[in-house]
Amino acid sequence: MEGNIISSHRLLGKSWVMGHPGSEYKNEATGLYSHLEGIPKALLPGVGGKKILDFWWEVVNLRHLFSEVYLVTNADKYKYYERWATASDFPAENIINDGSTTSETQLGAVADFELVVRSKKFNEDVMVVAGDMLCEDLNFDIAEVLKFFKFKKGELAIYYEMEEGEKTESRGIVEVCPHTHRITKFSEKPSAGATASRLASVVFYCFQRQTLPTLGEYLKHYLEVKDRDLGKYMEWLINEANVPVFGMKLPTGFQLIGQVGLSEYRKWSAQYSTKQHGSTVKQITCRSYARVGIMGNPSDGFYGKTIAMTISNFWADVTIYESKRVVLIPHPLNDPTEFGSLQDLHGISQKEGYLGGLRLLQATCKQFYQYCSEQGIALAKRNFTLKYDTNIPRQVGLAGSSAIVSATLKCLMKFYDLIDEDLPKPLRANFILNVESEELVITAGLQDRVVQVYEGLVYMDFSKELMEKQGYGSYVNMDVSCAPKFWLAYMGDPSDSGKIHSNVRQRWLNGDSDVVAAMKSFADLTDQAKIAMESKNWHELSELVNKNFELRRSIYTDACLGEGNMRMVQLGRKFGSVVKLPGSGGAVIGLCLDPDNLVELKEAFQEAGFVICDVVPYAP
Repeated sequence: MEGNIISSHRLLGKSWVMGHPGSEYKNEATGLYSHLEGIPKALLPGVGGKKILDFWWEVVNLRHLFSEVYLVTNADKYKYYERWATASDFPAENIINDGSTTSETQLGAVADFELVVRSKKFNEDVMVVAGDMLCEDLNFDIAEVLKFFKFKKGELAIYYEMEEGEKTESRGIVEVCPHTHRITKFSEKPSAGATASRLASVVFYCFQRQTLPTLGEYLKHYLEVKDRDLGKYMEWLINEANVPVFGMKLPTGFQLIGQVGLSEYRKWSAQYSTKQHGSTVKQITCRSYARVGIMGNPSDGFYGKTIAMTISNFWADVTIYESKRVVLIPHPLNDPTEFGSLQDLHGISQKEGYLGGLRLLQATCKQFYQYCSEQGIALAKRNFTLKYDTNIPRQVGLAGSSAIVSATLKCLMKFYDLIDEDLPKPLRANFILNVESEELVITAGLQDRVVQVYEGLVYMDFSKELMEKQGYGSYVNMDVSCAPKFWLAYMGDPSDSGKIHSNVRQRWLNGDSDVVAAMKSFADLTDQAKIAMESKNWHELSELVNKNFELRRSIYTDACLGEGNMRMVQLGRKFGSVVKLPGSGGAVIGLCLDPDNLVELKEAFQEAGFVICDVVPYAP
């Protein structure tokens, strides 16, 4: 053991003895690295001379979080750490020398840990960190780790998703319950194929004070040094002692674990240099598309079934990049704060309302932080600037708001290196819905969010048994070629889009037999439409689209659908198209089986003041 950082009160940080092949540095042909011979790994110089241990000292040197910080080393490397402490304002009296000088006489990590606990008479919770380990993201928020540890009221182990090429045989591998976050199994350096998990635990643990006596209990039974690695102790604590240990994920990798040679040091140095001195600010831009509901809507909120499709005609873009503070940039058109005159303010407010996209960004960020905190995902301590743009027409039922939320969530996940397993697609759709319905009290259903997450042509089953059992439905991507050539028309001024939802939902909740039967019929029509689309039976699909609209009309009434919507439906039918609403109102989609009618249809819509275009499907 060489350098171990240790602190008491909610933290015990350790950096253990680490060996590196000094002769490799000494005998390297260029001689550029000969001066590194004998230096402990935690003190190898990085960019500007900054060392791994400097990074950890910055992370734990927080008096409001940790009452004391200790560093454990062996006698052989003690002087190196003493000099480092003097130069780094680390209390030299908190360096603990375990007395060992060779691999044959070393105590082992667990014994070193127990030595500090016993000699300092700890009666507080403790965090343990290997000081020879560099987190790939140099600026994660350790306060979030402590917050989750306190919330779970159990031991805590940090883990990460291994990258391709990393071998599970070189790590402690954990299996974690996705619901409780409890580690169900710990395998220290398992043999190949022994576990399917690729969640790697690292020496980064939090222990409650009442658990510390188990260190001595473990050491009484395991006398050999090879059994005294902390990974072996954790394996025993979880698998045999059955002590509840929870897992918290850092969405990043860890470097320089174990033995390090010259090639590893060069790789780390280059990576560290890039992160510390990036020449440009990297921007991430994510796009989400408008959608059209083809069949079944509005039954997505009534345990029904729907088919919807993302379209590349319209989209929302969100851009994120690192900055000193969190900044949300208002859109110049959608979030106006300057007006040409009071009359201009009145006209814009009357036509477009007061709620732009900025609130969607803010609500998404709030819910994202809350989700990660609750799910045990420790985010990097990085701030960002967010901005958005969209060309989705407002208030015409093409899911413009959820597109902005969806694109924002994509950006946040990429910025903080979250992967699909951290927020799976079904839960992502629920997340987006919660941002709108719970955080912003926007009337919404799951359909839009599901299709914008899965993208393309999507069949959705929201049956009650599925929703109650797993919290989401069954979502299936269909081949986008199964969609015929729809046209889309929408109002230039959507103020007359009607009160689409009316009192139908309340009637459904009250068990109104007409509404309940209608929602079942919507689901049946959706299943029939899926078959018709997969067989490309456009005549059958046309009849189903027409039935879908007439069913909706029967329970909502023409008055609730709105005069403008009804005008578009009637105009489309005049030229031989079947027509339905693709969303909550303000737009219609149509299917015209006679191409000769399309030119006249488009001219008629344009002359009536509507905007019309061909639907261009989007499939990833």
